[in-house]
Amino acid sequence: MENKKLTVTDDLLASKSQRLLNFIIDVLIVYIIEITIGTTIIIIGDLTNSYAASNWVKSLSPIESFFFGLIILFFYYGLTEMYFSRTFAKYFTKTLVVKHDGSKPNMKSVIIRTVSRLIPLEPFSFLGVDSRGWHDTLSVTYVVKKHEFVAKKKLLDPFDEIVV
Repeated sequence: MENKKLTVTDDLLASKSQRLLNFIIDVLIVYIIEITIGTTIIIIGDLTNSYAASNWVKSLSPIESFFFGLIILFFYYGLTEMYFSRTFAKYFTKTLVVKHDGSKPNMKSVIIRTVSRLIPLEPFSFLGVDSRGWHDTLSVTYVVKKHEFVAKKKLLDPFDEIVV
């Protein structure tokens, strides 16, 4: 029996509404992480009477706060997409990130995806005719509907579950 190669097709791609919901949820999560880290630093500084760190957090300029958020964004997207092929929002919307052949994205692809998110107006690039965003196109990745993707993958390779 010959194994057919999986190719991501348009019917597997996540919808525009799923992509928008992914963006909104992920932005909220990054913001919550940023607030949590800042608040934790302030609380620990106040409890230990070490006010240098808490004063630093309280006095961050908007530009410093922006860069702090970018660092969190890099870690959030980088770690979740590298290890799980999906962010927390993608769990909620039942989508995941794959390469063109259906494989898990490698580190290079995840880094390109994450850096590409810094392009101005990039979050809205998937709202055009093509539902792929610039961070998908530049990294040669796709956001697909998980259940449909898994079903198609099983059709092409029914023995895939046996391989450890």
